[in-house]
Amino acid sequence: MRPCPAAHGTACGLLDAAFQAIEASEALEFDTRAADGYIPMDQPPPRMNREPQTGEPDDLIVARLEGLYCPPGDFYIDPWRPVERAVITHAHSDHARFGHLHYLSTRAGANVLLSRLPGIALQTLDYGEPLALGATRVSLHPAGHVLGSAQVRIEHAGRVWVASGDYKLDVDPTCAAFEPVRCDTFITESTFGLPIYRWDAPRSIFDSIDSWWRHNASEGRASVLFCYSFGKAQRVLASVDAAIGPIFCHGAVEPLNRAYREAGVRLPAVGLVGEIAAKDKAVFREALIVAPPSAQNSAWLKRFGDYSDAFASGWMRLRGARRRRGVDRGFVLSDHADWPGLQTAIRESGATRVIVTHGSVEPMVRWLNEQGLQASAFDTQYGDDTVEADAAGAASGDEAPEATTTATTTTSESTPDASARIDRGES
Repeated sequence: MRPCPAAHGTACGLLDAAFQAIEASEALEFDTRAADGYIPMDQPPPRMNREPQTGEPDDLIVARLEGLYCPPGDFYIDPWRPVERAVITHAHSDHARFGHLHYLSTRAGANVLLSRLPGIALQTLDYGEPLALGATRVSLHPAGHVLGSAQVRIEHAGRVWVASGDYKLDVDPTCAAFEPVRCDTFITESTFGLPIYRWDAPRSIFDSIDSWWRHNASEGRASVLFCYSFGKAQRVLASVDAAIGPIFCHGAVEPLNRAYREAGVRLPAVGLVGEIAAKDKAVFREALIVAPPSAQNSAWLKRFGDYSDAFASGWMRLRGARRRRGVDRGFVLSDHADWPGLQTAIRESGATRVIVTHGSVEPMVRWLNEQGLQASAFDTQYGDDTVEADAAGAASGDEAPEATTTATTTTSESTPDASARIDRGES
């Protein structure tokens, strides 16, 4: 690695960290379980000065063993252990878990959340709709990550904190666009918080996918695209050129497609692979097949005959990732903000204090402090998203069972005292 001129300071320090991370990743197996979450390292990163478990006495959000807790509101944000009241930013499984007594999320994401956590007691809010929780005023604002994803704005005693959840700034036809929310303290993810991560314009990526699919179709070859079944798959379906040929989905993807359609998201007509006889390979010769990563290297792929495969993920930006995945093509497509996007979101929040939750935490905290902000980190269990476990059972078969969405669902319009419903367990 070439030495960095001292005059370049911060930029080169971060670039060094980026290249060191990339070089280290060459020796690692690409982790398919992390749904655009993180790349695990052989050795844990150096221990940083983290926010104390109990937090500062006047902080609006503190880290507890159960998750991120708001003392004046008496609720948690995306807790990883069972709690009484949980505000959920989105339905990926590292943020939304079974076991809480009462859930609060966006109305836009209710169908998806209920499809993944059937039977929960769920209360929903429209974007921007305020709700009194304890002594706080809470509202949910678009995060642009997946359908229904939200930033959580908390106001108390003249102060405003925002917890971002996962987010991206790129245009996505399947979810509401990221909305900057002004605050004093911004709690941010940093999944791709290194300078090497810079996304191309989404349209250029989908043009590349279309070109790959079109070429395969012209040669009578199926195109199998692996991508995460919640969010990424629907974004792909909504953005490719459906006129090229038929589109089929793995059985684990279709329940999420159904939830998106029920929420009003326009997706092209797709067939289910499991509805086609295994010997009828000709049906797939010009088709695009969207499947979760867990279907790779499974017997399920034999039904397509001659096929080309590809993987769509932000991790495809890493040198060697496509080779380790063993696919023909890699498309750099992420539902998380890249390095410039993270910088933009933090800057537009207006926050003077920033707390980083997961991803490339240490480089981001260091960079923020060098910019004159007060930056630190929370220990969380985000990032190891096992959302693709929903395909594990279908990887050896064809179809995933249809999830029931029976639940107690309320909105804040039902009664003026929505927070009291939560306290009474009626939500």
